[in-house]
Amino acid sequence: MPFVAASEAVVHDLHGVRFASYASTTRGSKELCAWRGEVPAGSSGQVHTVSREEVFLVLSGSVQFTVDGESRLLGEGDVAIAPAGSTLDVANPTEEPARMWVTTSVGLTATLPDGSLISPPWAS
Repeated sequence: MPFVAASEAVVHDLHGVRFASYASTTRGSKELCAWRGEVPAGSSGQVHTVSREEVFLVLSGSVQFTVDGESRLLGEGDVAIAPAGSTLDVANPTEEPARMWVTTSVGLTATLPDGSLISPPWAS
């Protein structure tokens, strides 16, 4: 299926962030997954280590990214790249909600500081 309408996005909520999934193996993608992340105003992130590279494009608002201890507040049009194996934290310290487009390869997992493993359905 080469086309996915906005109304067909599969929505998931985790750690206060909404993930609207557009491309995944369940949608016919063989190698990549892509979703829109909606980060509420004033939200703090959940530190995690990613198993695969992720690329984040800020669509609106501002998002604070911390990748392996290096932090930057990114705005509309800015990009963050989290290499495979990096520790990542995404937060929105502003008073406005933020949206971002995220792309990764199929099979991404995230390891939380307590060692628990998350296999997000939007990245499968």
